[in-house]
Amino acid sequence: MITKARKLAAVRLRWLLVCLAFVAGGLGAATALFISSRPFQRTPSVEVEDSIVHVAQLRRPVNILVLGTVVLTSDLPGAGPLPVNNTYWETVDGNLNGQSDTILLIRFDPHNHTITALSVPRDTQVEIPGVGLSKINAANFVGGAILSAKTVSKLLNDVTIDRYVRVNVHGFAQLIDALGGVDIYVPYDMQYRDDSQRLYIDLKKGMQHLDGKKAIQFMRFRQDELGDIGRVQRQQMLLRALIEQKLNLETVKRVPQILEVIKHNLDTNLSVEEMLVLVAFATKTDRSQVQMLLLPGRFSTPAEFSLSYWLPDSRHIKQMMRRYFQVNYYSDSEPQEHLSPAYGRVAVQDSLGMPAAVNYLVQKLADRGYAQVFPTETNWTKPLDKTLIIAQSGDRALAEAIQQVLGVGEVVLEATGDIESDVTIRIGRDWLAKVPAIPPSPSGKARP
Repeated sequence: MITKARKLAAVRLRWLLVCLAFVAGGLGAATALFISSRPFQRTPSVEVEDSIVHVAQLRRPVNILVLGTVVLTSDLPGAGPLPVNNTYWETVDGNLNGQSDTILLIRFDPHNHTITALSVPRDTQVEIPGVGLSKINAANFVGGAILSAKTVSKLLNDVTIDRYVRVNVHGFAQLIDALGGVDIYVPYDMQYRDDSQRLYIDLKKGMQHLDGKKAIQFMRFRQDELGDIGRVQRQQMLLRALIEQKLNLETVKRVPQILEVIKHNLDTNLSVEEMLVLVAFATKTDRSQVQMLLLPGRFSTPAEFSLSYWLPDSRHIKQMMRRYFQVNYYSDSEPQEHLSPAYGRVAVQDSLGMPAAVNYLVQKLADRGYAQVFPTETNWTKPLDKTLIIAQSGDRALAEAIQQVLGVGEVVLEATGDIESDVTIRIGRDWLAKVPAIPPSPSGKARP
């Protein structure tokens, strides 16, 4: 017979496992923020084995919608005009009913042992039910998680949405602090000031250890040529950095702080049991099986609309949802274009300051029939040891075919490469072994 004390100990142990799962394997508490479906499927998704500590496993794929919100005092009921003595509207802690700065649909798939995160740019043009044509970030402000889920589901070919998670931007910053910050490479100096949002950004180029406040600055900066898409890329870079962090004793000590942040800054219809299962699944998923996608589309032009939009590409959305979210999937429905080398647009980005290595790679791919290969206008400023082959448009087969041609590199599925490409090759030092000879630099000294 199980005593009352033993039951209490089991409950405490279960909560401890939840806490540890949030911080284990690098995803930490951030994993609970990134998940998505057709609103809202309540079919049980976990199997529970009865024991003193319930051991649960994910038994089917689940999609979770994640919304990161920003709320200004001007958004609150009865805000009125800006006070005379103030020059900006302040952001509001804890409130989740503002516009969505971050929109993610995350799929946990136990059959393929993958986690797939699809980023939907906040400026995506959609028809919001009951509202009309608008930017998708307005859906949460108008109708909360339910309207957001309906809008996202419709945009993504009626994909099923099982659960949702909403987090205030301040809550995410506090979670980063609770995890002890994040190490990330800042590709260039970031300076920005917006008194209307009380948003002040000042980050220096290079490897940085960011606390919560600076991590939010890194994610929200968009004063580059890519605007909102640059913001999505930095969100993916931050998520990748969190994934690669490891459990340590300092993190375990922050468990009480993590729980306090979760209590006051999250809104979700995930149960504790479901969160435990998803985070445990995430910690066991290999880094190479974490896939990050960008909603296919293009920037609008001033001639089309007075506002700036990201215009969805319905044909490529359909392909992406079929391939990665199993929407209307049939085994013979995969397009075969990637079997031809002439199919893909391939960008080559230098991280070493060696144009000769770039030129040799471009020529090698051209000799193998790749007809749309081009060097990027800007270099990657962090020298890489290993070449990255980035499946920018979600075509892993094309990226893997290029990897076979090159004989070096690591394939990653994310949207952090050149936006005009299907695959971006970010050259690392491993490629130098394939180059017959590197000419001397203009100074006359041989390059390292």
